Amino acid sequence: MKTHHKPVKVIRRSDLSRMTGCNLETIRYYENIGVMPEPPRTSKNYRAYDERHVGRLRFIMRSRELGFTLEEVRDLLALVDGGAQTCGEVQGLANTHLASVRAKIADLKRIEHVLSSTVAQCTGDDVPECPVIDALTEVA
Repeated sequence: MKTHHKPVKVIRRSDLSRMTGCNLETIRYYENIGVMPEPPRTSKNYRAYDERHVGRLRFIMRSRELGFTLEEVRDLLALVDGGAQTCGEVQGLANTHLASVRAKIADLKRIEHVLSSTVAQCTGDDVPECPVIDALTEVA
C-alpha cells in the first residue's frame, strides 16, 4: 500500500526574505546565533526552507518589533520548542519585558520634559548665549 505525502514546498532564502520582509543578512545572522534552525539542503546544496521556517522567522520578527531582546526571544523559543510551555511561564517573561518597556517610557518622558523646558528657554536669537548648550555643559 502506497503512502501519499503532500509535497513540501521548498523555499529559498531569497523567497523567505521576500515573504517575511526580513533582510537576507538578518536571516543568516539568526541562523548563526541559533534562533533560526539550519535548514536542510537540496541535492544541489541549496537551503530548503519550509513553512515552519516562515512561521519561526515571523515569530522572531514580531518579538523583536515588540522590543524583546534576542536573549528574551531565545527564552521564548526555548519554551515553545520544548513543547511544554505554560501560559504562566510565557506571562512571566512578558511581564519582565513589560516592566523594562515601562521603565524606558518613564526615562523617555523625563528626557522629553527636560528637553522641552530647556528648548522653551531658547530665544532663537542670533546671540551666543544658549540655554540648551548651557544645560548640556552643566555638571550634574
